[in-house]
Amino acid sequence: MSDKIQLLPDNIANQIAAGEVIQRPGSAVKELLENAVDAHATKIQLIVQDAGKSLIQVIDNGSGMSETDARMAFERHATSKIKAIDDLFHIKTMGFRGEALASIAAVAQVEIKSRQPESEFGTYLCIENSKVLQQEPCACNSGTSISMKNLFFNVPARRNFLKSNAAEMRHIIDEFIRVAMAFPQIFFSLTHNGQEVFHLEAGSLKQRIVQVLGNQYNAKLVAVKEETDYLNVYGFVGKPDTAKKTRGDQYFFVNNRFIKSAYLNHAVSAAFENLIAKDSYPTYVLYIDVDPSQVDINVHPTKQEIKFEDEKIIYAFVQAAVKHALAQFSIAPSLDFSLNADIQQLDAVSKPMTQEQKQQTQASNLYKTFTQKHQAHFIEKDNNSELKNWRSFFETTEALPIDISGADTTLWQPATEKKHIFNPLPEATLVQLHQTYIIVPTESGFVLLHQQLAHERILYEKFQTAMHLNPIPVQQSMFPSTIELSAADTSLLSELIPELLKIGYHLEAFGNNTFVIQGTPADVVQGNEKLAIELLIEQFKHFSNDVKFSKREKLIRCMSRQQAIKAGKNLSQSEMKQLINDLLQCATPNYTINGSPTFLEFKEDYLDRMFGKN
Repeated sequence: MSDKIQLLPDNIANQIAAGEVIQRPGSAVKELLENAVDAHATKIQLIVQDAGKSLIQVIDNGSGMSETDARMAFERHATSKIKAIDDLFHIKTMGFRGEALASIAAVAQVEIKSRQPESEFGTYLCIENSKVLQQEPCACNSGTSISMKNLFFNVPARRNFLKSNAAEMRHIIDEFIRVAMAFPQIFFSLTHNGQEVFHLEAGSLKQRIVQVLGNQYNAKLVAVKEETDYLNVYGFVGKPDTAKKTRGDQYFFVNNRFIKSAYLNHAVSAAFENLIAKDSYPTYVLYIDVDPSQVDINVHPTKQEIKFEDEKIIYAFVQAAVKHALAQFSIAPSLDFSLNADIQQLDAVSKPMTQEQKQQTQASNLYKTFTQKHQAHFIEKDNNSELKNWRSFFETTEALPIDISGADTTLWQPATEKKHIFNPLPEATLVQLHQTYIIVPTESGFVLLHQQLAHERILYEKFQTAMHLNPIPVQQSMFPSTIELSAADTSLLSELIPELLKIGYHLEAFGNNTFVIQGTPADVVQGNEKLAIELLIEQFKHFSNDVKFSKREKLIRCMSRQQAIKAGKNLSQSEMKQLINDLLQCATPNYTINGSPTFLEFKEDYLDRMFGKN
């Protein structure tokens, strides 16, 4: 019997590896920018065409490569960052695995020019499908210029799964911003199809944040700075009035590496408790400097998910640093340390301390850490310090059991099985409860209707009809207004313009991240169109990572949630009746788009049983 197992050729192995490292143009941008940073460049230019599908080029003035290094850089697991396994625990560079360039060369046509400052000539390489087609000396500036063309040209299935140019450009901008935010001392620029999108001069951290997030943050940032023996936390948080309904402007960096951490997000949110609404998220750009040996970054190919040796300590320091910053700027209430007169009557204050009590106190670890030099932030190492149950912060607590044995349980059947509609009494007076619920008398009892959830269902079906059958008419503005957005939001809105027109919003690009609002739906109050667009963008970002929904479905859901009558709004009798009539005309009146009930029905026989009147 012949042998079956064989070693894969390098080009096939590289293509398989590229599937993890290079998932889309934005992934390649991240890897190339980080390589330029590791080369100690002070100026980095990113040039993109067709959202990275045709060209991604990164030009830097860093240390450059020799002829041998330029060739070796495209071999799998070839790296200058580590030499031994112990180096993994002391990594201070962005890259270290030696996979990125090999993966890029496996799925794109790559050209590289690189020269070291002390060399007279540089090296030119042309690589395609992991094979070197050409190598020769060349004249070039010191540093490195690497171009990757026709991404996934040899993997048609992967190329076909790429999103629209606007969508892919959003991912490129996200990756560009994350690297640029981490290194404000470096000049960065981004050019797309010949138009400069970002021009970020080297400067301070605050200047870089304002350059990226917008001038509106200039006077609304609070400095965070806490230095301890264990770690340093610094950066900026936005004042409470900058809080948004989505997590758009939230950045965490550990040792200058952008990370995603729901656990640390919770630490910052906890520091803003009672300062912002519960459904809002604070703005922050925070940096954590910690000993690399306390962090494991070799967890995921993107290196955006990391593990801390002790997450509880990091959580506590981050929360304390943000709270301290807010208190310093009189944003959060500070503690009142004035002595209450009643305290002076306590035994602990009025009676002297015995010698035995003094010895017990001085022997405690708490006393030692506060009296010994440089021990104020010392924390004893705990071998069992890994926080294993942090996800419980974000899990919904189990609801208390409710007896609905006498209620109309047909409401809880899926809408596809049965469409349940109540019959309101025509002349009955409707009652609004807590400006959120509407009590509707019916022939057999009453219905408790949630005004916001009911309106979301109405709007959802209205927008569905507009998208697929009858577009909503546009009310042209007599005096068109303009709206200026960040580069990332500009890319997002550009992608949505065709769909927005179908639901009544007529927008035109005006250049320099500006749009002209030519018309809006008739039910949008004149003067509120800018706010409506801004809220829409924020809502859309909330759905941006949910792959199970199409772009059109995400937009419809966002619009339904944004424009729905909110809980807490007072409604007149006529408005409540109109809401109920519109709901009863829906194809699926029972449920919201997320599956929550829009109303609950309580029948007379159930009410009788509750009061023992059977």
